[in-house]
Amino acid sequence: MESSLSPKTLLQKIGRDIKEAVAGSEQDFTEGSLRRAIFLLSVPMVLEMMMESLFGIVDVFFVAKLGSDAVATVGLTESLLTIVFAVGIGISMGTTAIVARRVGEKDLDGARSCASQAIILCFLASLPICFAGIFFAPDLLRLMGASTSIIETGSTYTRLMLAGNFVIMYLFINNAIFRGAGDAAIAMRVLWLSNAINIILCPCFIRGLGPFPELGVTGAAVATTIGRGCGVLFQFYNLGFLGKARGRISIFWRDLHWKSDILWNLVKISAGGIFQFIIAMAGYVGMIRIVAVFGSAAIAGYTIAIRIVVVAILPSWGMANAAATLVGQNLGAGKPERAEKSVWTAGLSNAIFLGCLGFFFISFAEYLISFFSTEPEVIRIAVEALRWISYGYVFYGYGMVIVQAFNGAGDTLTPTIINFFCYWLFQIPLAYALSTAFGYEERGVFMAITIAETVLAIVGLIVFRRGNWKLKKV
Repeated sequence: MESSLSPKTLLQKIGRDIKEAVAGSEQDFTEGSLRRAIFLLSVPMVLEMMMESLFGIVDVFFVAKLGSDAVATVGLTESLLTIVFAVGIGISMGTTAIVARRVGEKDLDGARSCASQAIILCFLASLPICFAGIFFAPDLLRLMGASTSIIETGSTYTRLMLAGNFVIMYLFINNAIFRGAGDAAIAMRVLWLSNAINIILCPCFIRGLGPFPELGVTGAAVATTIGRGCGVLFQFYNLGFLGKARGRISIFWRDLHWKSDILWNLVKISAGGIFQFIIAMAGYVGMIRIVAVFGSAAIAGYTIAIRIVVVAILPSWGMANAAATLVGQNLGAGKPERAEKSVWTAGLSNAIFLGCLGFFFISFAEYLISFFSTEPEVIRIAVEALRWISYGYVFYGYGMVIVQAFNGAGDTLTPTIINFFCYWLFQIPLAYALSTAFGYEERGVFMAITIAETVLAIVGLIVFRRGNWKLKKV
């Protein structure tokens, strides 16, 4: 029993598990300790997501020195790329669910067939966005409200980012294949490589260091696309396109042919994931719109608090994604009870982690916010936002895991419906009512977030306990 181990021995064991999680090893996650399985899957998934978020941070960091038009270009293009992220994340949800199910069934040929169809679907989905970027980048920026100077400065940046959207999608989809197969460490290393190249090339192409041309904001797009492109090549190398596969799933050029039944099944499952992302993003935009009524200080305070929350809960998404993989593989292995137990174990671990994090945020909110702003009104609002959102952290822990558990089972429709009702039909009207009709102003928005996320977790738990997800065929 781990509880009987001495502190030194326990730390050594944790150290070995961390090393194994980062290095990667072939594991059968349908057997053995669930806690260890969650740990081995969570660690690389957390690091993977941190690396994905680093792309945007690096670009803004270097571009910020070029002036407000350059920063605005990055921001507006990121808004246009939302559709890319929605499609990429949606397809990756379906891919992880099916690949995990086939791996659990010990049907590696079936997992390879799904993976090959996901690669084909990714290519087809990226084509219209690529076309729009090449021919209509200035018009798209104008549609987003960009000024003439922004269009002149940034249209090439936008054109390159949209034209190269396929590397963004392939990063999502190929890493979903690895996660579904239980090869989370490979997915993590892909993002390490991509970010390392981006960090090196960004200042070189922006400023024209050494032999590199000085491209300004366009250089950020070149560096980011090259970095992501190298990550995609590394993914294909590990999948076996250039010879021998390095993970459980091997895909060769001969596998890339049309299989209508598998492709259509993947599209049906992925559609729910796409709408989940769109609903969540639209909900966020709706909340920002309500906060904006109360002035720029309210927007700044809310934005700072949300950024802290998003970065801080990355480990929780790692545990939630681990639960999705475990659900898929154990359902495939014909072990629905183990699949359910993995969700409760991951949910409890997540709730404990977020509960402790919430207590920390509530206790030290002023100290944390002071790193981001010196304006008293912004600090006051940001502190209030961070504290109110933190009150519901224990519920968030379960809610995140439950949603990903449904997705891991291939039931992407259920969390989409729950999200729609909890975000659009409950959270946004509640935020408007509390902030205006009841006079709580921006505090009403923060209260609504906590209430809605708590309701989402409770509803998710009730629906999950019914067990219909166990019967989902993928």
